[in-house]
Amino acid sequence: MIAESVVIRADAWNERRMNMPLTMLDTGVETTIKTIRGKDQTRQFLQNLGFVEGGTVRVVSSMAGNLIVSVKDVRVAISNSMASRIMV
Repeated sequence: MIAESVVIRADAWNERRMNMPLTMLDTGVETTIKTIRGKDQTRQFLQNLGFVEGGTVRVVSSMAGNLIVSVKDVRVAISNSMASRIMV
C-alpha cells in the first residue's frame, strides 16, 4: 500500500511538472525538447543548430552557465541565455 501511494504521488508530480529550461538540466541527462521560446529569429537560429521540438538533447558539460550539449549526435556550445530559451 505504501509503495502504491508513492507511485501515485510521483505520477501526479510528473503531470503537474512544468517545462523547465535546459539550463536546469543536470550533466549527463538526456531529455526531449518540449518547446523553444523567443523571437522568430532566435527560434530559427536554434532550429538550424538542431534544437527542434520533439528532438533529444543531452547536457555534456556546464561552465559558468554556458553549456555544451549533444543534439543530433553533434556537440554544440551555447550560451546561458540561448539555453534558457529551450524548454525540456
